[in-house]
Amino acid sequence: MSLASVKTVAVVAVLPVLAVVAAVSAVVAVLGGLLAPADGHGTTAGRNGTPAAADGLRHTAVAVSPGACGTGWDRPRAGLQVFDLRNTGTAPTEVYLEDLATGAVHGEAEGLAPGAERALRADLGGGTYAFTCIPDDASAVRGPARRVPGAAGHGGPAAVPVSVHDLIPPTLDYQRWVTARMGELVRRTDALADAVDRGDLRRARTAWLTAHLVYERMGAAYGTFGDADTALNGTTAGLAHGVHDRGFTGFHRVEYGLWHGESAAGLRGPVKRLATDVRALRRDWADARMDPLDTGLRAHEILENTVQFELTGRTDYGSGTGLATARANLDGTRAVLDRLRPLLTSRTPGLPGIERAMTRARKQLDQYEDGGAGGRWVPLDRLSRTQREKLNGTFGDLVERLAEVAAVLDVRRTGS
Repeated sequence: MSLASVKTVAVVAVLPVLAVVAAVSAVVAVLGGLLAPADGHGTTAGRNGTPAAADGLRHTAVAVSPGACGTGWDRPRAGLQVFDLRNTGTAPTEVYLEDLATGAVHGEAEGLAPGAERALRADLGGGTYAFTCIPDDASAVRGPARRVPGAAGHGGPAAVPVSVHDLIPPTLDYQRWVTARMGELVRRTDALADAVDRGDLRRARTAWLTAHLVYERMGAAYGTFGDADTALNGTTAGLAHGVHDRGFTGFHRVEYGLWHGESAAGLRGPVKRLATDVRALRRDWADARMDPLDTGLRAHEILENTVQFELTGRTDYGSGTGLATARANLDGTRAVLDRLRPLLTSRTPGLPGIERAMTRARKQLDQYEDGGAGGRWVPLDRLSRTQREKLNGTFGDLVERLAEVAAVLDVRRTGS
């Protein structure tokens, strides 16, 4: 699914939307649910250490500003509790609570506006902690250290932040993996062009799917592909004349022609353009550099897009291969996760659950592959309501779990 299409197409299917909302909420709720938005009730009750009426937890009011970062936390205690953050400064501020001995972050809030409040829930074990406040366009300020009595290591969940340097090796490894796929993409696209040139549209439909799935497995690189992604995998979103618009190019333009009775003569132009654009992508990729800051996000974003577009049929231009594309996207997510695993193993408590969810999604998709010549797949619209609901539920759960990866690998700003 093209990132350009993601920016222009609204999601309308109810079940996928619910899955995406859950996933976005999980990203905001960093590290497995540590952050909870202030609900406007019970956040003043229980400050200064008495139980709050609304949730039964201990609440502590904490100031967030360059001149008063972390002030208000005067009687530290262990256990599950809520810090009611209030930005007393004049600029939007990021704030996080850190274990000073390990560097692990127990909770964070981003973009806290001046005068705004937000509840940060954390479970603390014995140790020394401090809040760090980072206003927009200013240096980080660390608040006073607070010693929490009790046994060390009994709190959590928490994770040691990653740095850009941590993310560079897996990003370079993934970039090499994409480079190895480029040759296959060119060969498969050439096979498609050859079939069209020979007028063999049956073989062309098989070749189209094979080539398209190679491209779909490289989802974490789409942002680096830039405009080339729109040319190769864009949809009709935003095009005034839809499938007849001259700006409609790439795989989906060829797909539309192949499955809507267009002649081989009419398809030669679009296929030649596709093959040319694929070669240009391979040439330009040699000088491209992926942004390490995006790698963790892409691990979540690939399947988020799958839920929004492939599992709703919004990117199907006649081939009925949306489930095959979803399977390729799953393979693409696996390629990213495998390279991030050294960083995730010690930081992501939910990693075993992610692995199980990946396996569950793969097995569920594989049952819809018909097999035979061309690797035919059951079209999405032939699934029963129960089958679609189960598929949406499986992928919605997986996307929500992958949000933890995006959160844990989010590089935190430490200065101006």
